[in-house]
Amino acid sequence: MLARLAVALGLLLAAGAAQAQDAATLKSSMIGQWELSTTERSKTCVVTLKADAAQAPQGMKLELEPGCATALPFTKDIAAWTVKGLDIVRLETSAGDAVIDFTEVESGIFEGLRANEGVYILQNLAAARSLAKSMDQMIGDWSMVRGSGRVVCGLTLTNNEAPTPDNYEVYLKPRCDSQVASFAPKMWRLERGALLLIAPSGETWRFEADDNAQWRKSPDSADPLIMLRQ
Repeated sequence: MLARLAVALGLLLAAGAAQAQDAATLKSSMIGQWELSTTERSKTCVVTLKADAAQAPQGMKLELEPGCATALPFTKDIAAWTVKGLDIVRLETSAGDAVIDFTEVESGIFEGLRANEGVYILQNLAAARSLAKSMDQMIGDWSMVRGSGRVVCGLTLTNNEAPTPDNYEVYLKPRCDSQVASFAPKMWRLERGALLLIAPSGETWRFEADDNAQWRKSPDSADPLIMLRQ
């Protein structure tokens, strides 16, 4: 009986140590510069997470770049950061209250939700700036073609902000085929590596980059729809 209790206690201690190690690993990996933004980066703020203890209970120091409170007003309440549980990165007030909690959804990309505001993204600053460069490279004229090479539509992706936040305007050129013309997208954005075209109805076409530097409509089909740079 005592042997069984000893084994059970050992397992509990080992699990606790593993959890502590996971939290410590996450905390260590967060040290550095991050971009806090709306989902499609129309509003951004650079946050530097530090390893030094802050005045907030159990929190650590951080720095917000000038202009953060203007771009993202809720950031004016942020005084420190910490890791809660195994996988929650918390930006908190000086009293230790949560301003926003983030969880990792992809490697190096964290999502947090604020009630009545929406989702915010926290990601490595270098990766975020690489994404910004990618968005700039998308602006311009494109052709939609079928797998056979037949051109079915031309369109222009712009950097003009659309009425819906975090989206940009797209314009179809004349003489698109009926499928594309009836879809009639008015907005576009990049989302987690995919290109989204969005109609006023909310219908969305998703295109993913392939190995040939072109974008294929997903899910794929026997007669794929492909976007090519003109």
